[in-house]
Amino acid sequence: MAARNAPSARRQRLGMELRGLREQAGLTATEGARLLGISQAQLSNIEASRFGVSAERLRVMAVNYRCHDSAYVGGLLDLARDQRKGWWETFREVLPTPLLDIAELECRATALRSANTAHIPGLLQTTDHARELFRQVVPKFSRSAIEHRVNFRLQRQSILDHPVSMTYHAVIHEAALRVPVGGSATARNQLVHLLEQGERDHVTIRVIPFSIGAYPGSGQTILYVHGSTPRLDTVSLDQSHGPVLVESEKGLNAYRLLLDRMAAVALEPAESHAFIEEIARQL
Repeated sequence: MAARNAPSARRQRLGMELRGLREQAGLTATEGARLLGISQAQLSNIEASRFGVSAERLRVMAVNYRCHDSAYVGGLLDLARDQRKGWWETFREVLPTPLLDIAELECRATALRSANTAHIPGLLQTTDHARELFRQVVPKFSRSAIEHRVNFRLQRQSILDHPVSMTYHAVIHEAALRVPVGGSATARNQLVHLLEQGERDHVTIRVIPFSIGAYPGSGQTILYVHGSTPRLDTVSLDQSHGPVLVESEKGLNAYRLLLDRMAAVALEPAESHAFIEEIARQL
């Protein structure tokens, strides 16, 4: 097996899950390797994401580790497939790997949820809005770097063109709607774009108005990526230094609850639509 120099987030998740299964089965690395018919070093490399694993070997590992959750095993098989054939690979030399990982996670998602306080979600941004945001980054991006990021963000949005396979629920705070990014005309066009996206059957947009006051999760930017089974969900937290992924069961449960509570205080979709319309009229 050939080693991979820079495993994707999905490949790293696979190694983590396989190690967790082995430990839950009460097996040491030596015992797990012996059952699989390989060396301990080989198993350690698989669990550390340095080596890939074949579908046949993964199924044997599931049996050895007494994992009978067929949906979960199916999700692991999907993680094991070499996914480095997506559109995001064309950006590998010009953008940080964590950004490519987010695009790959979104592309393989069964559903998406997001919550944003200060910014419009990237999946719902217009070209001009996104470009202006990237112009404000410190230290400054070069013109070519800005365009690479804008084009990448627009290609990420293509997942919303496949409503049969995925739904998207976004909660946006009024603060993000009020900031006139790029000036009044750009801000108005952005709001109109939000209204148009919210009319799609598989896209739901809900607004948290200032009048709600304090609410759970305020100030956070959260992207919840639903996998093929809840055990394989992922949360991406937007930080100044790049996305941070949360994959533990405890963390996932916490963010599911947090997003539920944020949605509970938000306006209903129809009310949110009217709310956005009113802000657009004021520009």
